[in-house]
Amino acid sequence: MAIREQGQGSGKRKVDAEGLTAFFREIEGLHKPEEITFLCVGTDRSTGDSLGPLTGTRLLEYGFPHVIGTLPFPCDADNLTKRMAEIPSAHIVIAVDACLGPHAAVGYYYASMEPLHPAKSVGLALPAVGHYSLAAVVDASGPKPYRTLQTTPLHRVIGMAGTIAAAAAEGFGLLR
Repeated sequence: MAIREQGQGSGKRKVDAEGLTAFFREIEGLHKPEEITFLCVGTDRSTGDSLGPLTGTRLLEYGFPHVIGTLPFPCDADNLTKRMAEIPSAHIVIAVDACLGPHAAVGYYYASMEPLHPAKSVGLALPAVGHYSLAAVVDASGPKPYRTLQTTPLHRVIGMAGTIAAAAAEGFGLLR
């Protein structure tokens, strides 16, 4: 099964690629695509943390009109608050970020109908973002999270970013 619950009462679901499409379809059933803004958090200066800008760039390629956080214009810890101010107040925000997790979760995604807490795995206290969130487990957590993100295989991150964007395009009906 694509969706597995992560603990009792938790809003997070551990999903694979098929589960991502179902997650986006669920959101599409509740909101019009033109009301959606994707907030893709991360930087192109760290392999593991480049998932956000890679995903944002791919979402634009699929034709999503409202995307913040791309390779040319990342949304990272330094400019998150400023970039959030660009989002129209009536928009529904889907926040996307990389995260570290247990070895068994690497390559999976945590989908949630709740906000995202960016940079939590590296110990930063940034504001929660989004109405919905998607955290991609790009590598296993360990004692040196910054080092882990720096040495995360780029191939894995590019593949996961592509999977998220394709699932969003399918879930929102852009591939019909």
